Amino acid sequence: MQYTSTQNNTATVSSAQAIAQGISAEGGLFVPESFPKYDGITFETLLKLDYKSRAKKVLSDYLTDFTEAEISDCVEKAYTADKFGSDNPAPIASFTHEDHELNLLELWHGPTCAFKDMALQILPHLLTCSLKKTADGKKAVILVATSGDTGKAALEGFKDVPNTEIIVFYPSDGVSPMQKHQMNTTKGGNVDVCAIIGNFDDAQTGVKKIFTSKEVIDALEKCNMMFSSANSINWGRLLPQIVYYISAYCDMVNEGKIKIGEKINIVVPTGNFGNILAAYFAYQMGMPVNKLICASNSNNVLTDFISTGKYNKNRKFITTVSPSMDILVSSNLERLIYLLSGRDSEKTAEYMNALKTQGEYTVEDCVKASVSEMFYGGYCTEEETLETISALYNDSNYLCDTHTAVAVNVYEKYLKETGDRTPAVIVSTASPYKFSRAVLSAIEGREITEEDEFKIVDSLNALTNTEIPAPLEETRTLEDRFSAVIESDTMPQYVLKALGL
Repeated sequence: MQYTSTQNNTATVSSAQAIAQGISAEGGLFVPESFPKYDGITFETLLKLDYKSRAKKVLSDYLTDFTEAEISDCVEKAYTADKFGSDNPAPIASFTHEDHELNLLELWHGPTCAFKDMALQILPHLLTCSLKKTADGKKAVILVATSGDTGKAALEGFKDVPNTEIIVFYPSDGVSPMQKHQMNTTKGGNVDVCAIIGNFDDAQTGVKKIFTSKEVIDALEKCNMMFSSANSINWGRLLPQIVYYISAYCDMVNEGKIKIGEKINIVVPTGNFGNILAAYFAYQMGMPVNKLICASNSNNVLTDFISTGKYNKNRKFITTVSPSMDILVSSNLERLIYLLSGRDSEKTAEYMNALKTQGEYTVEDCVKASVSEMFYGGYCTEEETLETISALYNDSNYLCDTHTAVAVNVYEKYLKETGDRTPAVIVSTASPYKFSRAVLSAIEGREITEEDEFKIVDSLNALTNTEIPAPLEETRTLEDRFSAVIESDTMPQYVLKALGL
């Protein structure tokens, strides 16, 4: 299995090279040359396996330059019961809401209580293995831009991993207090956290510029270092996300909700398009899917793109109660456009250049038609988000976070609009306790004025009698280690200083 760049399909790299580099030299993203094909017999076999065994199967079909022992070692180290609470790190919670069943794929039982753990617990192992194969003993410098959850999950995954340094940038006013506290209290001798003045898109743009900065790259080269990424632009981050969709389909069959071969709908709250793209890749492999439902918050750039074929980031950036989706530049959409354009890297580069220079691009009609055929886009307002949290708790005794609420709300709208009763899997991306202020406000129907985040956590716990996740509880008494706040245009200098270069 070889990988090509979305912006240069003439060059190919191995999976180890794709993971080690993170991003192609010209700024494109790596995509597999083809997709493994799973038929009914394959799924019959997968039904009988546990999550780890399913992960080993999927990863081995993409990472063909890894040995069976290497893949097994990565998987066994990542998905342990002590990290995820059970042998199934991605359980489905099913219950009746109003007149239909909801199946929520809970991806937040890991060490940082967010879905990013599903990929970022295994990525350090994949990267370490990849570096041994490709990088001649170089130290990897992991740069991360985060809208909240990726940062802590990456820090937790890479802390004290040999031959790595990790630097995380986040928007100073664009994450929840709990997300900020989680990041700034991270232990480990190889970690660094810095806030920027601006939004997530500013942080993401800054990281991309550093990746292609000759001055910074040369400085690293002199010290036997190289950049890599833990964002979903890295193939090693996106690949593990395919696994939980394949596994969820198998669980739906095993639980009698569908028969093997029957289609499902998948509903994903997404900002950067990585999580829903992984579902699309699972569909490309042969997982029976009817519709991929893309749920956005008030930053509804993806909703507009799906309905019009025009991607336009020239709009007001809105800070919401679902901050991990407060994104106007959805990086992983580039991979989808490349595939739907017939793997035309010149055309894809043209679109991406237009986005950089003009802030918008419009895809060709054939691409728009393909997007509309497979995807449904909807969005949810702030008020609707809080109303959905309240309704789910009061009517069905299920407590969800703000991002999951966006997905449920958009799914309810889809049902009313289409009448499509295809069984659906709704992705639940974070613990409600990561966004306790908004969740408590939704349930009590009032603004929460308490400033102490853990007093709010305790109030939510007392009101709902739900368990405070241990990883969040453990940060209660920890002091912040990091407090730097910088302008986004000084990020390259910060990186060099943090690395002592």
